[in-house]
Amino acid sequence: MLDMKYIRENLDETERSLCSRGGQSYLGGLRDLDERRRALLKDGEALKALRNSVSDVIGRTKDKSLVQDKILEMREVSQKIKGLDEELTQVDDQLNSFLLTVPNIPHTATPIGTSENDNVLVRTWGEPITLPFDALAHWDLGENLGILDFERGAKITGARFTLYRGAGARLERALLNFMLDLHTDKHGYQEVLPPFMVNRDSMQGTGQLPKFEEDLFKLVDPEFYLIPTAEVPVTNIHRGEILKKSDLPISYCAYTPCFRREAGSYGKDTRGLIRQHQFNKVELVKFVHPSESDAALP
Repeated sequence: MLDMKYIRENLDETERSLCSRGGQSYLGGLRDLDERRRALLKDGEALKALRNSVSDVIGRTKDKSLVQDKILEMREVSQKIKGLDEELTQVDDQLNSFLLTVPNIPHTATPIGTSENDNVLVRTWGEPITLPFDALAHWDLGENLGILDFERGAKITGARFTLYRGAGARLERALLNFMLDLHTDKHGYQEVLPPFMVNRDSMQGTGQLPKFEEDLFKLVDPEFYLIPTAEVPVTNIHRGEILKKSDLPISYCAYTPCFRREAGSYGKDTRGLIRQHQFNKVELVKFVHPSESDAALP
């Protein structure tokens, strides 16, 4: 979530940067909410200072009949303070809810465009293979080999679930082990096995909520979410903690199944292992000092 102080001090620049993501205004109304919040704080603090000052006078006056007018006045002031505090709570909630919907600012090196044609080719590896025959799609190849069973996966659970058989199941397990071993043995990552369900704070901490609320599988009681990626629990390992620079970098590697509802009709006719409700993934998460974040990217 973007820091409100940063937005306040760089409002126009932030708005221009966010609009480069798609041309729409993200901060409309935010200035008004912020100004109202600061006005409520100022008025509330002034009334509280007045109440404290007058209450001190009332407390030092032995004959309360001499300060009855001040006592009545302070009761009215207390009611005004209560009203201001209640409105401030509402404005704070609105402001936080608003900020949770504001996307991140693109990096200055990110090319601005309206389609994939505006992307910049960074690097390539190898050459595309030209086959001397018509290649089968993976869903046909997998079914022909008996390693993917889409029909029975759908029967067991529903659409977008797949049953892996024999060599298919073994290949999936081998790939997971290969990636875990590679990054832990060769690249210095520590393997962790996190919970596959997380609470709302964890989902909100990594930006899944509120934006992707409808795309998540959710338990009602208690309110837990099936994770859409290992990034969620692993990133939240140090949520709310202050890490020492001397402890950085901290590199984690985790395997988890991933669960995504993918609400809406987009992709409903996609065949094969694309846009599954459940799939496996090995995730890398690295905590580094901000000054070294660019160099930490692969």
